[in-house]
Amino acid sequence: MAIGSGNVNQSASPDIARIIIIEDEPRLRTILQMQLETAKDARYEVTTYPDGLRGLEAVKHEPPDLILLDVMMPGMDGYDVCKRLKADPLTSRIPIIFLTAKTTLDDRLQGLESFADDYVTKPWDRNELLFRVRNQLKTRRAQLQSNPLTGLPGNVLIETELNRRIAAREKFAFLHLDLDYFKAFNDYYGYARGDVLIRFTASLLHDVIERLGGDGDFVGHIGGDDFVIITVPDRSMPIAEAVRAEFVKRIRDQYDPADRERGSITVHSSRQGGVQTFDIMSVTILVVTNVSRDIQHSAQVSDVAKELKKIGKAERGSSIVPDRRSDGTLIVPARKEGAEGA
Repeated sequence: MAIGSGNVNQSASPDIARIIIIEDEPRLRTILQMQLETAKDARYEVTTYPDGLRGLEAVKHEPPDLILLDVMMPGMDGYDVCKRLKADPLTSRIPIIFLTAKTTLDDRLQGLESFADDYVTKPWDRNELLFRVRNQLKTRRAQLQSNPLTGLPGNVLIETELNRRIAAREKFAFLHLDLDYFKAFNDYYGYARGDVLIRFTASLLHDVIERLGGDGDFVGHIGGDDFVIITVPDRSMPIAEAVRAEFVKRIRDQYDPADRERGSITVHSSRQGGVQTFDIMSVTILVVTNVSRDIQHSAQVSDVAKELKKIGKAERGSSIVPDRRSDGTLIVPARKEGAEGA
């Protein structure tokens, strides 16, 4: 399990949001820049451009966190600028707020067809402007730190949530869910079917937490076929049991009828020079808690989970592996070779 290596916001500083204003009226550019740069409880680095072409070139040269874009400009208007930015994979996720004096339904629909993210009408209210800017930046940060396939919080947010609970001295349970034979499924059915299965798993976890979880319970997607749930210790085993039961009950529907009937798939392996047969996919759930062990950092959780995974992968079928043996003693991670005191 690797926590803490996800996508992060590429602003000049984590505390500063870079905003580009593209507006042809000098007075409005000055007002917008002043209102943003003097905003309380926020730090904005603002750059302005007087026309669509120069603004477009600036965005592609150094993508900002957000764009305020005038609709009616000479030459290249805001609609064209927006369409070009949203069509480019490198700039498509930058939120764009249209600045417009056009307020009719047709005008708004035209903006939506250009994939604008929000509107501010002229003349604007300063508080409304700042509110909409904050909302779009918040959404962008969440997107950049979430897994693009499932929309669940990714590595950065998982590590942040785990370390927050550790710092607050909260008792927690960390469930690491790993799908067994997912690579074989991916190779056999193709990546598109693999993506569907990953989204199916994310939905299953969400359903279980909706039914059995409580306030503050957290579901994340490390990547690939690895997911996490962070909850309180008392709910950890009921949640783990429900996830295992639901997965076993529903996973067969992801297979073709003939493979379901057979109970396995046969995968040709070019690397191993032969064929291998894999059972219907199962799930291994590792449960790490700080009830009986002192955990000071998220890396310790990863170490314990790695040891538990060795136990879980040795079992056939879906399994739950808590970090206590049947006799009640803790599973102690093996010391790394050369570690201090070894």
